[in-house]
Amino acid sequence: MAKTTNILLVGVGGQGILLASEVLSEVLMLAGFDVKKNEIHGMSQRGGSVVSHVRYGAKVYSPIIPEGEADILFGFELLETCRYLSLLRAEGQVVSNSLRIMPPAVATGRETYPADLQQRISRQVPRTRLIDGLQLALQAGNARTVNTVLLGALSCLLQLDEALWLEALRTMVPQRFIDENLRAFELGRQAGQAAA
Repeated sequence: MAKTTNILLVGVGGQGILLASEVLSEVLMLAGFDVKKNEIHGMSQRGGSVVSHVRYGAKVYSPIIPEGEADILFGFELLETCRYLSLLRAEGQVVSNSLRIMPPAVATGRETYPADLQQRISRQVPRTRLIDGLQLALQAGNARTVNTVLLGALSCLLQLDEALWLEALRTMVPQRFIDENLRAFELGRQAGQAAA
């Protein structure tokens, strides 16, 4: 049976996860794969969890990644990345933003944000690439390109022609933002290669 590859995108509302999953799906379709995608928005407009399942292969029958079968956990925020580690298969990989966004319970002082998340993630998943997405997005010229920086880092794990990524970005990103997004993608790709 042909293998289906599973990528789970996780983060909080407002981080551009849904656009990233659209770009990723477009790249995979351009590469000739059957692609299924599912999104769980939760309270995304209020900074709540956002999860997007992207599955691809010769033929994919369901958009939902079975528990423990994600090949890549693609995290946009550290706590959310840590929260979904159990969905990763034993030999899976993590690409995550090093960004910390304080959930309401932490912001109000009821709880504390765990200090050792990067170490926890790296201990549990040796094949982890942590990327400072915000710093690279600022270097690209726009803090809102963090999602594109992270796509650049993710692209290092997938055996897909870089030209397909650039074509998808040109298709999905508004023209007035394309230059900074192309810069962000390249910076993320360099960071992903360096973190290998």
